[in-house]
Amino acid sequence: MSKYWSHIVSTLKPYVAGEQPRIANLVKLNTNENPYGPSPKALDAIRNAADDRLRLYPDPVALELRESIARLHGVDAGEVFVGNGSDEVLAHTFMGLLNHDAPLLYPDITYSFYPVYSLLYGIESRQVPLDENFGIRLSDYGQPCGAIILPNPNAPTGIGLPLSEIEALVAAHPDQPVVIDEAYVDFGGDSAIPLTRKYPNLLVVQTFSKSRSLAGMRVGFAIGQRPLIDALERVKDSFNSYPLDKLAQVAATAAIEDVEWFETCRNRIIDSRTRVVSGLEQRGFRVLPSLANFVFAMHPDFAGTDLAAKLRDRAVLVRHFAKPRIDPYLRISIGTEAECDRLIESLDDILANR
Repeated sequence: MSKYWSHIVSTLKPYVAGEQPRIANLVKLNTNENPYGPSPKALDAIRNAADDRLRLYPDPVALELRESIARLHGVDAGEVFVGNGSDEVLAHTFMGLLNHDAPLLYPDITYSFYPVYSLLYGIESRQVPLDENFGIRLSDYGQPCGAIILPNPNAPTGIGLPLSEIEALVAAHPDQPVVIDEAYVDFGGDSAIPLTRKYPNLLVVQTFSKSRSLAGMRVGFAIGQRPLIDALERVKDSFNSYPLDKLAQVAATAAIEDVEWFETCRNRIIDSRTRVVSGLEQRGFRVLPSLANFVFAMHPDFAGTDLAAKLRDRAVLVRHFAKPRIDPYLRISIGTEAECDRLIESLDDILANR
């Protein structure tokens, strides 16, 4: 701590990103990255744009990208906001839409950035406990509030809500903004984007980092009716008018238009998830039902931190959260078929030597 720090900095508890280590022959299953590379068309777009034009500022409104997103989802480009990863989109959302006199509601076990942003922007928040099976119980969100944010599917549990329940929640709070964070929706969930046409209080946030394999380019977006998007644009233009560089814009535009590559890679991940869940359950793990590109699992004979360490010793990296209720669990990203095989082989070795 320094005497030069502001009060807000001294009280922050920053988000801790997943480890990015340099380990030989590493199987990296800790940060939910897509195991398959970006669309070849996205890579070609980056190469074609990497020329003398990089001396110029990028399009500050990323119109071509927003138009591509709008076409895919059947909305108007003016109803699309883009930013430097969905984390930045969420940051602007917290500042522009979620800061009200009454508290913001979100689950107690969820994406770790929500409490960070609440502290950063001075937002009163209230964490709503998950049920005994780690599900979001929407009846608990009937309490007075200023806004609601829910991830669907949730992270780190991977459990998703049906669209009918999301709609019931949005309809029950017509005077409060409701944000649905859909970072993992493409792996089996139902997107709430179609509901934005009907509900002016609904904002849906997605990312290119997971299903589009562009975590390294940092592109996220939000869809909602124009007044909500206008709020995000006002925050963005008071912070950074050029959040997306030219290479990110062209890569994301090409990626979202390459539907065949997207569907092929997504389906491979879903198939591998099914195989991993079966393998874990056969070995005595409890695995929560996942609609994401990861699974959340625990073994009754091991503490979560110990099992994560034993896997790391075998160059298999997974994510452990030392938090109440979920401390026994590991979040395991779905890798390639070969990486999933390494995971299971490593667990067999650990179980044989317990």
